[in-house]
Amino acid sequence: MKTSPLHDKHLSLTAKMADFGGWLMPIEYPGAGVLAEHTAVREKVGLFDVSHLGKASVVGDGALEFLNMCLTNDLTKIADGSAQYTLLCSPNGGVVDDLIAYRNSPTDFFLVPNASNTTDVVAVLQKHAPSGITVTNLHNDFAVLAIQGPLAPEVLSQLGISVDIDYMAFTHVNISGADVIVCRTGYTGELGFELLPKVADASRVWDAIVQVITPMGGLVCGLGARDTLRTEMGYPLHGHELSLEISPVEASANWAVGWEKEEFIGSSQLKAQKKDGALRKSFALKSLDRGIPRAGMAVKNQEGIVVGEVTSGTFSPTLKHGIGLALLSSDVKIGQKLVIDVRGRESQCEVVKLPFVTSHVR
Repeated sequence: MKTSPLHDKHLSLTAKMADFGGWLMPIEYPGAGVLAEHTAVREKVGLFDVSHLGKASVVGDGALEFLNMCLTNDLTKIADGSAQYTLLCSPNGGVVDDLIAYRNSPTDFFLVPNASNTTDVVAVLQKHAPSGITVTNLHNDFAVLAIQGPLAPEVLSQLGISVDIDYMAFTHVNISGADVIVCRTGYTGELGFELLPKVADASRVWDAIVQVITPMGGLVCGLGARDTLRTEMGYPLHGHELSLEISPVEASANWAVGWEKEEFIGSSQLKAQKKDGALRKSFALKSLDRGIPRAGMAVKNQEGIVVGEVTSGTFSPTLKHGIGLALLSSDVKIGQKLVIDVRGRESQCEVVKLPFVTSHVR
């Protein structure tokens, strides 16, 4: 199993570790735990090691046009120095992965896919790449750190970095003598930044950030809190809300598709599905009792007919009740009361609009 370049830091903090996409990563840290780490991000600031995320480059004349023929979103709509959330689909419209594309120039892109899908993403792009376009897997070249929470700008300021960065824009900065890519992105719904230092520089960049956040009441956070934070926002997780069997239309991710583009991988299937209407869609569920939705649980209507299943679920540390995301029959309505089968016990829930909590990313 692969480990983060910060693995020794996590072991020294006696973090609880688990497998994430073939990487041994921290779930939570003792003395705090998921609830405290979650609250720190919502109220102050948290630092995550997400170095398991993939990294790849696409370079060469025509890189912009090539990627626009592969990925769902429209890269012509962002400028150099900006990033974009997008998807790589299969020819049948399923999702190989969701990823962030960083546009350095029309001939130079940096991609951040999910850990376990990086090899697949690179393989698809290499297969389709014309002569002159080079697709390189850089998974082991960079670490990824996330500073998330309302105090995140103050953290950067104390590190000597200008915080005048637009949402989904990035720049190159120096932290403790290391060149670092800083992007105003995140997976928590809070104002935040994701930093990509080279692997050799990861430890000193981490130490510099920890030194700043500790007096603020900030916490080092594990991937357990990252999951509860993203679920409160309704952000999809590949393998749950998105997969080779779940299309962007079904996942309510139409906003990440450049529908006006003439063609991209899976476009004919997705356009037909959008026109005809998907038979199932992703919805948000709020528990009305003490039940906690979990992935795989059946969801029924009041007549006892199964209308879908939960794709992600958790106890919301912010709202103090269960919340979930579910793939349900598309005729389900906001405000409708449904029933979740929680280990043989019926738990009442309501279909609600996302996000569960207010976004502060901007």
